[in-house]
Order: sequence, then structure tokens, then C-alpha cells
Amino acid sequence: MPHELIEKKAGLLGILIAAVVSVGGLAEIVPLMADRQAAAPAPGVRPYTALQLEGRDIYIREGCYVCHSQMIRPFRAETERYGAYSLAGESVYDHPFQFGSKRTGPDLARVGGRYTDEWHRVHLTNPRDLVPESNMPAFPWLAENLVDETRTALKMERLRMVGVPYTDAEIAGAAEAVRGKTEMQALIAYLQSLGRANRGN
Repeated sequence: MPHELIEKKAGLLGILIAAVVSVGGLAEIVPLMADRQAAAPAPGVRPYTALQLEGRDIYIREGCYVCHSQMIRPFRAETERYGAYSLAGESVYDHPFQFGSKRTGPDLARVGGRYTDEWHRVHLTNPRDLVPESNMPAFPWLAENLVDETRTALKMERLRMVGVPYTDAEIAGAAEAVRGKTEMQALIAYLQSLGRANRGN
């Protein structure tokens, strides 16, 4: 029987799984690549500043994406809690995307501007000072570590290669923009940028 043959041959099973995943992936990805509207920035969406970009890298490094999604699905329960559902054009400058699927913590797609910088500082230093039932880990070292300015311009150059419209002036001023800033300041700048364009901020 073909079914038994496939199950008993691990190599064949692996090849067939890869083929099915590839076809499915192409069916999902290729139409979006051809859709100009999906690939265009949403109104008001701008590339991250140098400080926000460094904050995004810290967000990824510290694993924040493991517990926080950044994609509001078009369901009433989600839009009532988090705001307008996410649009593809909002994430056009994200490389890689931070959609996520796990929500141990709340979705952060619209968190920008909801809280003050000081709230975020206290929350990141010790979340239970503001939310007693929180199981989020504390990140106090972010307030002590300085952003590494030596690679910021290079990151922006590489992002420009994949379509992020950074100007020469922005790249040239990148190191100065993050010099002396703490990782806490960078992460807060990133969090404060999330979803602001969608709300007209």
C-alpha cells in the first residue's frame, strides 16, 4: 500500500512533507508579492528611527516576541480589546515580521502612546510594580547597558537594500542618534512607535 510505504520510508516522507509545505507556502506568499496594495506602506507608516530600530533588535534579542504578538486579527473580541485590526502595510518595513501567535502577554500592535515612557521604564524594570499578577520577567539590566552605536548605520544600510527607504543623511547620523542611549530607552522608543500611524499619531 502506498500509505504504508510512505510511513516506513523516513526519507521519502521528509521529501513529500517538504514538497507539500513548499507548494502551500508558494500558494500563500506569491499572490501577496504580486499585490501592490499589500506591499505598499499604510498611510503614515515610516521606517523606524535609529533608536527605534535598535530597540526592535533588543525586543527580539530578549525574546519579547515569544509572549507578545503584534497582529490584531479581524475578530470582534480582538478589535474591542486592542483596536483596529492589523493591515499588511503597517509591517512593510519590518524585517523580520513580529506577528507572532502566542499571547502570554497582551498584543502590542497598538501599544504606542497608550502609556508614558516612565510607565514602560517601571514596567520593564519590574512588571509586578504595576501589574501585580504579571508573570513577565524583569529586565533591569536594560537601564544599565548602552546601545552599541557601531553597527546601527550598517543595519540601516542593509535594510535599505531590501527596500526600507532610509536616506544617506539618516544613515550617516545613525551612530550619533543612539550614542549614550541605554537599551531601556531604545526599547521604549520602539514600543512607543507601535501602531501610532494607524491612529494618526
